[in-house]
Amino acid sequence: MHKQATHPSEVQDILDAALNGVLPSEEQALRLANFADTKALADVAQELRDRGFHNVVTYSRKVFIPLTHLCRDVCHYCTFAQVPRKLKAPYMTIEEVLETARHGQRMGCKEALFTLGEKPELRYKAAREALAEMGYASTTEYLMAAAEAVFKETGLLPHLNPGNLSPQELAELRAVSPSMGIMLESASERLCEKGMPHYGSPDKVPAVRLETLSNAGIAKVPFTTGILIGIGETRLERIESLLAIRAIHQQHGHIQEIIVQNFRAKAETKMVNAPEPDLNELLWTIAVARILFGADMSIQAPPNLSPGVLPQIVHAGINDWGGVSPVTPDFVNPEAPWPHLEDLRRETAAAGKYLTERLTVYPAYAQDPQQWVHEDLHERVLEMIDAEGFPRTHDWCPGDDQIAPPADVLTAIMDAPKQVSAEVQEILTKAEAQEELTEAEVVRLFQARGDDFTAVTQAADRLRRRVNGDTVSFVVNRNINYTNICYFKCQFCAFSKGKLAENLRGRPYDLSDDEIARRTTEAWERGATEVCMQGGIHPEYTGDTYVNILRTVKQAVPKMHIHAFSPLEVWQGAATLDMELVPYLQMLKEAGLGTLPGTAAEILDDEVRAIICPDKINTGQWLEVMEAAHSVGFNTTATIMYGHVEKPYHWARHLLRVLNLQKRTGGFTEFVPLPFVHMEAPMYLKGKARKGPTFREAILMHSVARLVFHGHIDNIQTSWVKMGHEGVKGCLNAGCNDLGGTLMNESISRAAGTLHGQETSSEEMRRIIRTLNRNPRQRSTVYGSVSEERERAGINAEELTEIINTPAKKYERKRPSASLVKNDLIEAVQLSR
Repeated sequence: MHKQATHPSEVQDILDAALNGVLPSEEQALRLANFADTKALADVAQELRDRGFHNVVTYSRKVFIPLTHLCRDVCHYCTFAQVPRKLKAPYMTIEEVLETARHGQRMGCKEALFTLGEKPELRYKAAREALAEMGYASTTEYLMAAAEAVFKETGLLPHLNPGNLSPQELAELRAVSPSMGIMLESASERLCEKGMPHYGSPDKVPAVRLETLSNAGIAKVPFTTGILIGIGETRLERIESLLAIRAIHQQHGHIQEIIVQNFRAKAETKMVNAPEPDLNELLWTIAVARILFGADMSIQAPPNLSPGVLPQIVHAGINDWGGVSPVTPDFVNPEAPWPHLEDLRRETAAAGKYLTERLTVYPAYAQDPQQWVHEDLHERVLEMIDAEGFPRTHDWCPGDDQIAPPADVLTAIMDAPKQVSAEVQEILTKAEAQEELTEAEVVRLFQARGDDFTAVTQAADRLRRRVNGDTVSFVVNRNINYTNICYFKCQFCAFSKGKLAENLRGRPYDLSDDEIARRTTEAWERGATEVCMQGGIHPEYTGDTYVNILRTVKQAVPKMHIHAFSPLEVWQGAATLDMELVPYLQMLKEAGLGTLPGTAAEILDDEVRAIICPDKINTGQWLEVMEAAHSVGFNTTATIMYGHVEKPYHWARHLLRVLNLQKRTGGFTEFVPLPFVHMEAPMYLKGKARKGPTFREAILMHSVARLVFHGHIDNIQTSWVKMGHEGVKGCLNAGCNDLGGTLMNESISRAAGTLHGQETSSEEMRRIIRTLNRNPRQRSTVYGSVSEERERAGINAEELTEIINTPAKKYERKRPSASLVKNDLIEAVQLSR
């Protein structure tokens, strides 16, 4: 044991510093070895854990693949390693591996955990012969082939535990596995001496294992490691082991979790009669590990090794249970069956936490694939995660009408929350009192899961009732997208066509004045009070083009309200006429423009825009157009297009930027979340984007918007085109009060792949609203009333006439590409790199 006595006041100083975000120095950490007050340590540990992981405890849904039980080491506590005569075959065949993996896939597993003995070919002739017969030179080479087969055949993400690896082996395996691991177990060389558990096991020499940890950091491999307690080490040696891991992590940043595993005595081992560590030893070690690594490191304890005491383990500071398999046993600890997932969920809840899945590669690393994941795995990882890097646990995605919204999320919206985090409750209280939230507080709301999620959605719905009552509004309108030719290269857009567009699917068109007038007249006859007009940015369009479109509509139907032209069209139109924004907006107003849609906002953060729309107007320009429009007397909407490459802090920045402008101008009538529809989007097809938000995230976007904008923007709209008819019901129970427009001809989202149709009639709108016991109200664009005549016309509307998209004429570009109005964000971003 550590010889130096430790005064309680010294430890308290260490713990206070830890709570202030200061990790203990090595000297301070070693002093904790003599501090026996486990509760005091655990109190600090759980507070640190809550700062980093809130109310969430994670697990990975895995299938266990024991590729070989042969091992050249002879650890005295291990029953996994066997000699050749006790095995049916030295290695699982590839087909056996795949059969196990497929079973796991059917059971919803996302991780294939490969566990195997260490370099058995260096000890056993049977291993060498088996490898040679299969055509492999080493176990590591065969492991790579097996992992690659599993990934390609099933899409499961392999996690590899092959033991010590060279830099070359790590680099090769990284191509088939987004994460790997090796248990340090102990940095004590004493445990390798004769009579100790690692004697005769060359791969358990601490320096060798620490070298592998370091090599993994150099190779940029998200890595799992940890310590095994109760095998003869002292508390001081445990701390020394943790410090050795910490030093390597501080150098490379690649350790994604620390496992604290308690020794279990097993029959037919040399340590069958060795005492197992008691619960206090486990809790003490978990708490010390948390304090040494701080709030952000994942600390794990296997749940099957400590049945009946899981809430106490949570209270000691863990945030993860590790891999739990609904398919295969724990081959390393076969005497300890996995807990049933419902039991694990219940015991986690008993500790006041919410159990949720993670991938084998932890969220922070999954969110940064460019640095941490091999390029061959990028597409699959992005397809599997949400905005925080957690796995998508449901198949729902925006625009897909074949998959219903997940029932558990819909239920959670309506449930009574039992254990709401104090931090979340404080933020909700601020929002309901119309106090402005900070970026960090908005991000925290977007991170809400479990009872925190329920509390957020219900707080938003209380505000909806307070502001809007039980009325749900909608507008009868028609979308007229006047051209799909566009010279911008937005990576999310599947609508635009043309020589400079990202894709050339479909026929390019440019509507004639006659067709615009015909659609406007038909819309009026079918009860519309609004035409919503947007389109691609045609290379030959100028500011006069938009004026002509407005006059065409007004000549056809003078009473039709025109809701048209995003800030991008306004910016481009003004620039082509060499006009300032305000005079050009006044020109549009005189020509008949009524209001402006707040599209082209996407994500109002140039960090994201540099990826998804670098040549488009930037954040400041979008806000400048909107402020100018409000100054001229226009009302506008505001939107967000989310669920692709951005993160929750980008959402928070977007909302707060809209809020700050609204406080100055008061010009926004509504906020419209537009979930990314991925199916035909170029950046998704290139493997560079997520597949839209999860349903939970989509609900939260609407709820958090209600909370952030309370007292400033009264109307939160949900898009039936993207959310679907059942999806919008969830939003209407979580803070929304508006269903937007009937649309008649929705084409932009349908081009991206949505299957929810091009029109929802006024009768269908009313039906949806009444199923929620709400009161439908047909409104005008600016939320005024409409006449009974307009309502009757909408109810009695005839079928739409088939539209005619006027084929685009061939043209000789009058302006060279270099003179087209674009933003310089892409050049600025490139220069800053």
